[in-house]
Amino acid sequence: MSWTTWWIFVLTETVLCLTPGPAVLFVLSSALKAGARKSVASNLGILAANTVYFALSATGVGALLASSKAFLAVKWIGAAYLIYLGLRSIFSRELTPSKIGEVKSRHLFVDGFTLQMSNPKAILFFTALLPQFLNPRVAVIPQVMILAATSVAIEFTILLGYGIAAGRASEIALQPRYAKWTNRVAGGLLIGAGAGLATR
Repeated sequence: MSWTTWWIFVLTETVLCLTPGPAVLFVLSSALKAGARKSVASNLGILAANTVYFALSATGVGALLASSKAFLAVKWIGAAYLIYLGLRSIFSRELTPSKIGEVKSRHLFVDGFTLQMSNPKAILFFTALLPQFLNPRVAVIPQVMILAATSVAIEFTILLGYGIAAGRASEIALQPRYAKWTNRVAGGLLIGAGAGLATR
């Protein structure tokens, strides 16, 4: 892989990660509800799903998934799941600083993983866009590993930044007079992410 190809990938990946999508909205929602530190679990769940996609791309299974009816099934299941999480957040009891401990990091990780595994944007990226950066005349797996490490580093940094920003806002949002609206905003972000999945 040439340096030029790698730098083009870095630029493309950075732009895609900065663009607000379901993953960003989910991290923002997690940070609002549980703070910046616990939102890292959501971040890691999303990146774990991306790692699975890189592995599928290296074996060619990703292209099969994108061209089958499984694509639509995964898409609608993911959208429904996000909307369910959003409604649960809206109608749940208000979170206060003392109740943040009730939000389990492992649940945020699983939710983040589930979200990204059902994200059509991610599926199309790994089946349509990623191959454009691979040189078929040399070993593919080392190239995929380089791009995977690059992608994980970029997306982790960007999602961490979003989480920290939202986490700072949550310090105010979790005050009793704002707590109810915090749940509604967090739930609205999740429903928006679900709607985004459904219309892609």
